[in-house]
Amino acid sequence: MKVIIVSGSPKSEGLSCSCVEAARTGVLEAGAECEVIKLHNYKLSRCAVCDDGWGICQKEHKCAFGIDGFSAIQDKLSGAEALVLVSPVYWGDITEDMKAFFDRYRRCEATLAEKGGIAGKSVLIIAAPGGSGNGLISCLEQMDRLCSHLRAKVFDFVGVNRRNREYKLEAITRAAFAMVKYISST
Repeated sequence: MKVIIVSGSPKSEGLSCSCVEAARTGVLEAGAECEVIKLHNYKLSRCAVCDDGWGICQKEHKCAFGIDGFSAIQDKLSGAEALVLVSPVYWGDITEDMKAFFDRYRRCEATLAEKGGIAGKSVLIIAAPGGSGNGLISCLEQMDRLCSHLRAKVFDFVGVNRRNREYKLEAITRAAFAMVKYISST
């Protein structure tokens, strides 16, 4: 079994990176393969809203601008059995890198309905607000809406901030472990 962890963090250390590592640990402890995709490393372009708003994405289910790494990530998500989405919270929302990717991904995949690349797959959603800890719920809601559009199945939601970090990182490890075990048993 392969699990992809998609990180929206532009940083190489900090709270969100700790969340990624906690999820990775849980996936590996459960006996699955794991790959971390750090969206910031790809320098993805935002959706160009081609033609009349739907370029080749609606008919061919790929992006005309896949040369920035988008197509490779799209293929990896399709090949995985489960996903973990981890985003810092910026202004109550996912990061710009994650938004840029998933806006394009949603256009390519949403019209496929149940045949989409992550349709029916379990997703662990993690939001990590820094500083004040505000915006957690709205960020989780954005990721939940994304999963709904793409027909993915949310396995669990975890919100972690600097005050609850210690026990929430353990919760992330356990949730990732439990997700893999659940999928393996069904």
